[in-house]
Amino acid sequence: MDVAQGLMVLTLLLMVTGKTPIYLTAIIGSTIAALVAGFPLAGKAEITILKLINGGLNPVIADMAGVLMFIGIMTKIGFLDVIIRKIMQIGSRIGGAAGITAAGSLVAGIIGALTGFTQPAVTAVITGPAAIKLGQDPNKTAGLAAHAGHFGNFAGFTHPTQVAVVATAAIGFDKINVVGAIVGISIIWFSYMRLRREAKSEGREIMAEQQAAVEKELASNSTTAVTTALLPFLLFVLGFVLGYPVFLVGVLAAIFAGILGKVAMGAGEAAMLDGVAKIATPLVATIGFLYMSGVMSKIGLVKTISDLLGPIVSISPVFVMLFVSSIAGFLTQSNAASVAIVVPFLKVVLGLGADPLAAACAAAGGSAVWQYFLTGGPVAALSTVIAVVPGSDLKKANKFQRPAMVFGFIILFICVAVVNAMA
Repeated sequence: MDVAQGLMVLTLLLMVTGKTPIYLTAIIGSTIAALVAGFPLAGKAEITILKLINGGLNPVIADMAGVLMFIGIMTKIGFLDVIIRKIMQIGSRIGGAAGITAAGSLVAGIIGALTGFTQPAVTAVITGPAAIKLGQDPNKTAGLAAHAGHFGNFAGFTHPTQVAVVATAAIGFDKINVVGAIVGISIIWFSYMRLRREAKSEGREIMAEQQAAVEKELASNSTTAVTTALLPFLLFVLGFVLGYPVFLVGVLAAIFAGILGKVAMGAGEAAMLDGVAKIATPLVATIGFLYMSGVMSKIGLVKTISDLLGPIVSISPVFVMLFVSSIAGFLTQSNAASVAIVVPFLKVVLGLGADPLAAACAAAGGSAVWQYFLTGGPVAALSTVIAVVPGSDLKKANKFQRPAMVFGFIILFICVAVVNAMA
């Protein structure tokens, strides 16, 4: 068991460094540790590798499928594009260049929350050039646009780390998504307000003809009214808020969207299944992470960590969890890589009696906020936005982002404290 624990620690360290494929490292390292611990591949033994793998087939995977079936058909029939462009038009009316950018950031975050992979460049390619034409600094435009990842990671249903945390804490999706949305919106709002104050002080208020030109550029080519496009989404949100099974709500909302979009049942089903195709990465990652979590428990690593850190963690389990998650996100610069630290520590915190929801918010939120602080994110964040926002520079854009992240962490701290106090 000692050797197995050592191999598991080595696996976690490799995942944290990012020098090896994260998901394969988790699966292969966990399997080697389990074999060294003496667990058979299959059979009638109490603990087998097959049983540990099956333990990774958590019910939240069904929720992911329901969400993606809904998004698949909304994308196919063009309803999602109608909603996206209307939100950006409203943003331009409310806040000019800053409003366009903030609206695009929020929309990209919502898409990421529903699909598991936030790509701020999807909307920034439209909102970035428009905001720059209105006189907004390219670096600040890119920085605000890339805040989408905070919302997408923490408010979402399919990011592997979010799913692993939800499954480990056994809380299900609902309240943690609300906390994630509050934190994500607070970060976008902070940078938006900075740019609005700057625009006012420099006298860069949008003129009527500029407003008309921007709205024309952002307008959708679809003949579908935005109220019609919103109806399936509102049904989805209503079912989610009422606590109905996410998978069932997603399917019913998808069928409703197909009816409104006048899509044949066969074509609608194909669009829904096309949406589910996007589940590949989060599915493999979720099963791998939960399998890894099960191995760590069975070989005694979680107990070892608990014995070593128990006296410190017991002082304030939830806030120590928040600190650990934040450091993990800050150092790894990846919400996915942070899971190697977050999941085992979350198990320790839960074992000490911490409130599951408060602990989960701390575990998922810390890394989601701090992962972009040093560089703006190594994969699908600021670096991709820089490529579509003319004249922007990654270092300068990232520097602009940082105060908003600090503000977001303060909001996260308050939210965790409130949830913990209400437990």
